Amino acid sequence: MGDVAMTVPVLRAFTEQYPDIKITVLTRGFFKPFFRDLENVSVFAADLKDKHKGFFGLLELSKELRTLGIDAVADLHNVLRSKILKIFLLDLKPIQIDKGRAEKKALIKGDIFEQLKTTHQRYRDVFEKLGVPIKNIQPKFPERAILSPKVLDIVGRDNKNWIGIAPFAAHKSKMYPLPLMEQVIEKLSKEHTILLFGGKEDAEYLITLQNDHVHTIAGKLSLDEELDVISNLDLMLSMDSGNAHMAAMMGIRVVTLWGVTHPYAGFYPFYQDANFALLADRSKFPKIPTSIYGNKFPEGYEDCMHTIRPEEIIEKVKQVVKKPH
Repeated sequence: MGDVAMTVPVLRAFTEQYPDIKITVLTRGFFKPFFRDLENVSVFAADLKDKHKGFFGLLELSKELRTLGIDAVADLHNVLRSKILKIFLLDLKPIQIDKGRAEKKALIKGDIFEQLKTTHQRYRDVFEKLGVPIKNIQPKFPERAILSPKVLDIVGRDNKNWIGIAPFAAHKSKMYPLPLMEQVIEKLSKEHTILLFGGKEDAEYLITLQNDHVHTIAGKLSLDEELDVISNLDLMLSMDSGNAHMAAMMGIRVVTLWGVTHPYAGFYPFYQDANFALLADRSKFPKIPTSIYGNKFPEGYEDCMHTIRPEEIIEKVKQVVKKPH
């Protein structure tokens, strides 16, 4: 989800600079709302569980894509499935993203500790190789959505600042300890309206945290409706996860919490101040980053986020909310 969300600011800049070029985004149908407000961008939903599953499914997919009259292929994912698909489209001379695996491996091994090229820049590099370079421009973001009565019944109608909080991540090593996050939620809810984000599987836990100023979004809204809510936030507090990138692509300020991963790997949310990140104490956990995605770490490192105190998070959120846009 995060990788797909990170393409949005890049494609928005592309469409502004090349208004006569049509883009078709090939992705899962679930992600279609991400691209809803981009001019000249349509979504082709791949049915990876049935029609387009496996080798022959990808062959069928390539035939369907050819009916669109595509002139060029930009592979922004570079995984096995896209590699196979490109075999069927070789005459279009596809350009694939350079994920920088060698330098990321060096970062993980501790051979280097420096900022690597961002994923957004790697996406831009693909278009440059296609002959349509994207210049640096001042980012533009969609307007705040008008919320439906259904959504307002869930999120409330008070005039406090709206703080989105997404406490979960794909791996425990990237998650702030839930008992400590509960302290953050409780204290922030005294001054702000808190909206809790997560998947359907997270809803049962998040509902236990609800009160008059804490509302659970998880499992209650479509992705379209969820994006409408995010567009109305004053700030998102998130792990190194998809919710951070969803908020960033909408132009919402994001405070991120980092465990065994690190912004140096290139996955920092788009157009966010570097000071909006709170990182685990690397003096106590010197092998950070232990992996790019947080799925690998030495014993004991799953507790590294305890070094970020709840008071630090609360203070950071208050500082960022007060900052003028």
